[in-house]
Amino acid sequence: MNADRLFSTFASHTARVTGSAPAFAVCLLVVLAWAATGPAFGYSQTWQLVINTGTTIITFLMVFLIQNTQNRDSLALQTKLDELILTSEAENEFIGIERLTDRELEALHARCALAAVVHERLALRAREEISTRRQAAGDQAA
Repeated sequence: MNADRLFSTFASHTARVTGSAPAFAVCLLVVLAWAATGPAFGYSQTWQLVINTGTTIITFLMVFLIQNTQNRDSLALQTKLDELILTSEAENEFIGIERLTDRELEALHARCALAAVVHERLALRAREEISTRRQAAGDQAA
């Protein structure tokens, strides 16, 4: 197993485990146990340093694991969407839009929002036309 695959597997597993309710409960218990030992250690600087150092190290490492998982999930989702675009009648220009600048994305979003408004108006007209035709057919039958 190569290093990339090993790290991806480790990151996915760690993200899954640390994002669970039991992991939260364990962390909560650790913090409560640390807080409960405060009087025994006289709330010393060393006592405070223990929790500060531990949480800092864990947070530092978790940032990289979570970012790896997010990147992989985002890429997988983008690849699936690209495949759906390619195999549908959607506009192929949407493939790879994640690499556009913010301004380009905003312009594309505005274009899509306008198209949605136009589509909604057309759908409303079509529903009205169908309703009118049904009503006319009902009037003729009577």
